[in-house]
Amino acid sequence: MPILQESQAIPKNIVRIQAGIWGFVLAAFSGLMLFAMTAWLLIKGGQSVGEHLSLLGNYFPGYSVSWSGSFVGMFYGMLIGGIAGWAIGLIYNKVVDWRIRGK
Repeated sequence: MPILQESQAIPKNIVRIQAGIWGFVLAAFSGLMLFAMTAWLLIKGGQSVGEHLSLLGNYFPGYSVSWSGSFVGMFYGMLIGGIAGWAIGLIYNKVVDWRIRGK
């Protein structure tokens, strides 16, 4: 693999990602997924609706497999997803900075 000259290297700003945007996207995705999973179980119906998904109520106060619980779950999903996405973006950017400084 040829060694790149400094003028040929990828600029630091291109390699970095925006942690806030990454957090927003992951928040939206995880919140909508938890809402959709709860809604799907409610629409599907049956005798024991959401036995396993209802266990999230142990970690998310107020969550249950119900229509109101689906909105509570969406809030918690967005909160956890946003924090996780922001943390992933922050750690990724720290690693990029460390790798660029190491060269």
